[in-house]
Amino acid sequence: MKVRPQYGAAVLLRNVARLGGVSVLLATLTACGVLGSQKPAPAPRPTVKQVDAPPAAPEPVTPPAAAQKPALTPAAAPTPPASTVSELQGLIQSREVAELRTAYNGTYGASLLFNAESMTYYAALFQQKNFWRIVKTSSEKQAEAAFRNFVTQSAELGEVDLQRIRLQAENTRTERMLATRSDLLSTLQADEGVREQQAREVQARQAQSREQANALAQQQKEARDELRAIQAQIDALQRRQQEIGTGRRGK
Repeated sequence: MKVRPQYGAAVLLRNVARLGGVSVLLATLTACGVLGSQKPAPAPRPTVKQVDAPPAAPEPVTPPAAAQKPALTPAAAPTPPASTVSELQGLIQSREVAELRTAYNGTYGASLLFNAESMTYYAALFQQKNFWRIVKTSSEKQAEAAFRNFVTQSAELGEVDLQRIRLQAENTRTERMLATRSDLLSTLQADEGVREQQAREVQARQAQSREQANALAQQQKEARDELRAIQAQIDALQRRQQEIGTGRRGK
């Protein structure tokens, strides 16, 4: 495409920008007389070739964000059904009931409680502080009857516990007595062992003493025999000396 002089500067700038060359722009402006105050001598007009701009690098395609699955929330624990037991426990914890009567029979017992705000009575049968049966009523007469019934039931149920408690106490007492008797027996056996040991030692000492006595008696007998023999020799020699002395005087 050739540049014609009648094209205005604005048109040339748009064309040059599209062709994308700074050197081409300068040459074109110079050829059109845009730059410089003096018009240069006419020169052969260069042929401008249209150069296609290199295709722009494709922009990376960002994939759409994956739809995030909503976090699974743990299933809420099922709420236990309301019961008279839980109701009474809540009233006791909040101190909204007064204890009117309580009877114990072993680990079993019965209580009569009263909620003054609602004018409600609670007769309860429990075992080891755990409520077993509860009667809720607004009638004082019915509450008293239920309480007496629960007292009777607790007495029947607790009879085994009471017997167990008594037997356990007797067993504990028997075990203590057994331990005491065992200690006494051990002491007596130890004393008997000491006595037997002493008796054996005495017998051994007596046997040794008898042997020593027999030996000493034998030694004494031998010494006496020897003494008698020596004394006999002495007597004989003395008599002989006397006889010799007597014979000399007779001469």
